[in-house]
Amino acid sequence: MSLSSTAIEPLSFREALGHYASGITVITSLIDGNPIGFTCQSFYSVSISPPLVSFSVMSSSASYPGIRSAGRFAVNILSGEQVGVSNQFARKGTDKWQGVDWQVSPLGNPVIAGSLHWLDCEIHAEHPAGDHLIVVGEVKALNVHNAVATQPLLYFKGQYCNLAAPGVA
Repeated sequence: MSLSSTAIEPLSFREALGHYASGITVITSLIDGNPIGFTCQSFYSVSISPPLVSFSVMSSSASYPGIRSAGRFAVNILSGEQVGVSNQFARKGTDKWQGVDWQVSPLGNPVIAGSLHWLDCEIHAEHPAGDHLIVVGEVKALNVHNAVATQPLLYFKGQYCNLAAPGVA
C-alpha cells in the first residue's frame, strides 16, 4: 500500500500538528522600561554546548520587533496554574501585563511570577521560515524552581491539558 501525495490544506495541517502535545511559554523582553511579551508554544532546545534554545514567531508579530531591537529575551515556562497568563499574552491589542507580577532577570528581561522555570537569552540567530521567523537564543542565565509537585502547562488538540499522575496508566 502506498500513500499518495496531496496538496496540504491549512486546516488539515493545523489539525495534524494539534496532535503533538507542547508546553506553553511566554517570551518577554523590556523595551525602554516597558515589558512586552507573547504566548508561544513553538519553543524547543537546540544545543547544550553552547546552550541554545529556539522559538518561532509570526513574521507579522507586533511584539517581536521590540524583542529583536533589545537583542535579548526571557522564556517563561508556564506552570499548569497559569492558563490565564497564557490566554492574556495570546491576545492582541490589550494590556497583556495587567495584573501580572514580574521581576527583572539578570539580562533585564521580565520574569513572570509563578512560572515553572525561566531562561534568560541573547538573540544568537534569526531565520525566515514561511510566515514565521525562527529565533535562536543563547541562554545566559536560568532558574529552575525546585517544585516537584508543579505541573507544566500543556496544549494538545486545541486545548490545555495536564499530565496524568505518575503511575496512572
